[in-house]
Amino acid sequence: MTNPTHLPTVTRTYLEMTERARPGRADTGLPANAVVRRDRVFAARFRELYARVGGAYRWTDRDGWTDAAIERRFSAGPVTLWELEIGGQLAGFYELEAHPDGSVEIVLFGLVPEFTGRGLGKRLLVDATERAWELGANRVWLHTCTLDAPAALPNYLARGFRPTRTEQYDLTDHAE
Repeated sequence: MTNPTHLPTVTRTYLEMTERARPGRADTGLPANAVVRRDRVFAARFRELYARVGGAYRWTDRDGWTDAAIERRFSAGPVTLWELEIGGQLAGFYELEAHPDGSVEIVLFGLVPEFTGRGLGKRLLVDATERAWELGANRVWLHTCTLDAPAALPNYLARGFRPTRTEQYDLTDHAE
């Protein structure tokens, strides 16, 4: 039977950077100490970040995670969480994951709605990329999709990421 409320087909694009495209974090233009690594991630705080940044883009894959699962993800090892604060307000965040093959993935990345359209996305992406290289990455990668903000893919391309592959899926078949 056909779904009468058919949701769109989504295109996911994988992108990578195999060498530093920028000379360093000093070029981010972000205020000093604006991006803070969270050594301890509390589930409630992560849920707030995830909902505020991803709510408009159908980020739902972690909605069912328990508090323990969230805290375990960030407790030790290859995953780190970084928050952007501007004027004492949460402006965005990113999550990095170092993989056994030497690559570092920018797993989650985004701004809260009140801080979009100010050029912060490009500066935060430079910061995320530089921190990935500092982890010893041989390659930095991420993926985006047509559900993300319209500026996402152009931002990644402008910062030096190059597409490696695309795939399509029916939104009714996947939680994103």
